[in-house]
Amino acid sequence: MFRFENPIYLYFLAIIPLLALLHYATDMLRRRRLRKYGEPNLLKALMPDVSTWRRELKFWLVCGALAMMIVCLARPQYGTKIDTRTRKGIEAIIALDVSNSMLAEDVKPSRLEKSKMLISSLVDKMVDDKVGLIVYAGDAYTQLPITSDYVSAKMFLDNISPSMIAVQGTDIARAINLATHSFTQQEGVGRAIFIITDGEDNEGGAVEAAREAQKKGMAVYVLGVGSPEGSPIPLPGSNRYITDNAGNTVVSKLNEDMCREIAQAGGGAYIYVDNSSSAQSALQRHVDKLAKAEMESVLYSEYDEHFRDFAWAALVLLILDLLFLARKNHILSRFRLFKLPSRVAAPAVVLLLASVAPSSLGLDNSAFAQKKNDRYFVRHGNRQYRDSVYAKAQVDYQKAIEQDNTNAVAHYNLGNAQLMQGQPKEAMKAYETAARLQKDPIRGAQAYHNMGVILQSQKQFKEAIECYKNALRRNPKDDETRYNLALCQHQLQQQSQDQNNNDDQQGQDDQKKDQQQQEDQQKQQQQQDQQQEQQQEQPKMSKENAEQLLQAAQQEEKSTQEKVNKAQQKPQRRQLEKQW
Repeated sequence: MFRFENPIYLYFLAIIPLLALLHYATDMLRRRRLRKYGEPNLLKALMPDVSTWRRELKFWLVCGALAMMIVCLARPQYGTKIDTRTRKGIEAIIALDVSNSMLAEDVKPSRLEKSKMLISSLVDKMVDDKVGLIVYAGDAYTQLPITSDYVSAKMFLDNISPSMIAVQGTDIARAINLATHSFTQQEGVGRAIFIITDGEDNEGGAVEAAREAQKKGMAVYVLGVGSPEGSPIPLPGSNRYITDNAGNTVVSKLNEDMCREIAQAGGGAYIYVDNSSSAQSALQRHVDKLAKAEMESVLYSEYDEHFRDFAWAALVLLILDLLFLARKNHILSRFRLFKLPSRVAAPAVVLLLASVAPSSLGLDNSAFAQKKNDRYFVRHGNRQYRDSVYAKAQVDYQKAIEQDNTNAVAHYNLGNAQLMQGQPKEAMKAYETAARLQKDPIRGAQAYHNMGVILQSQKQFKEAIECYKNALRRNPKDDETRYNLALCQHQLQQQSQDQNNNDDQQGQDDQKKDQQQQEDQQKQQQQQDQQQEQQQEQPKMSKENAEQLLQAAQQEEKSTQEKVNKAQQKPQRRQLEKQW
């Protein structure tokens, strides 16, 4: 696609017809004046070196050079923002265990950090694949919807920690079930679920979930992180370790048998992760075996400047103008390349062009330099961004904005650099500004898409849905945005259901507490009545009757204690005994 960055300068092309009119008007006036001196045939014989065709050629060469320079000022650009290409790849969902037991240091630097490095290496080797990220502990959440944007995948990976999920424990079944609903609807593509865990499944049901995923055509691979001997779990920010209810230090051990059972049920393989690099090579071998299908991926590229082509054309035309003389060349006259002149040529047009300056054409040199400067900073920032020097790229983009605050590309690229440095709030502001200033609907759609991804990762689903809708209004053909919108709506519905279930459970718990209090009050009242009756009948009570009443009271107290213990032992929803 072809476009002009500053099309307003193209209005100066109207100067060329005006110059042509001026040229022919002067030529007519010159002819009239020559007729006053004598007959045209006589004048032709008196001026044998004058060439009419050379004069006309030089005029149009100069006009062509002027047109090329005006086009240079308008900054012609080639290219397109969106490039859809067909690639062959797979779809992979990575489910990462973020429970407290992943902080154990039997694998250096820790189980969680080792898992992050393993995922980062896997993403680096992906070319035409799509990847998604799920975090889970006692519950599971989608950290990144499935995408081919590997930069975003690595960015979200850096911010993962056990504090992301309040419900501790390890529910592998929930993570597998969520992963099965996170793939796209495309058929024929290889799908794999990579479960990274230390093997402590506190909830159960993981084998059944893996078996169901395998029936749906999804292979489940399990990466066991840790050692069978186990290691204590350090408390973040202290020199102590996590203890159980009895005060004993918890030693988290890798359950390899359970990992193998899950992988076998899911039709995948079990990979042991230790301090060596063998797990990485084994994981890559399994990924390469998966069936790859053709997938459409959207690539984004900037417009390329092509003003140099027109500048070279202008230079060539000016050189030709210098080479061609207004007079006939005596050396070439023998070849008769040009006809004999019939009228006198005047250098008025050449003098007129020489007197034309940029200021007389209405050009603002300072504004042109300013445009050049902000584009320079944007290009320099893009080079820093490609080299992963995001802090320096951010500085260059900010300098470009200082030169021209209406540069939407600079604001958009600034948001990307801030997002890569873990500054989502600042990136949101930059994307909002870019979306407001951007006139290209496709570029604006991309800004709204990135805003939606940030809000979705922060579980602000309503706001993310609005951003995705704004993106689709500008680019209805963006399938990736449409998929994220559907996923976000599903997550919002699930969040509402979970909240309602929590409210219902809280109401049931309150009702049970009220009933228990009423029963306790009734029992206390009965005990008081019995004591009063015993006091009233004490003078008349024998020793045997007193012993019987005492045994009955003890038996009733024992029965009450058993009921309380049973009530306390009843399992509650999503409350795990283990907090690691």
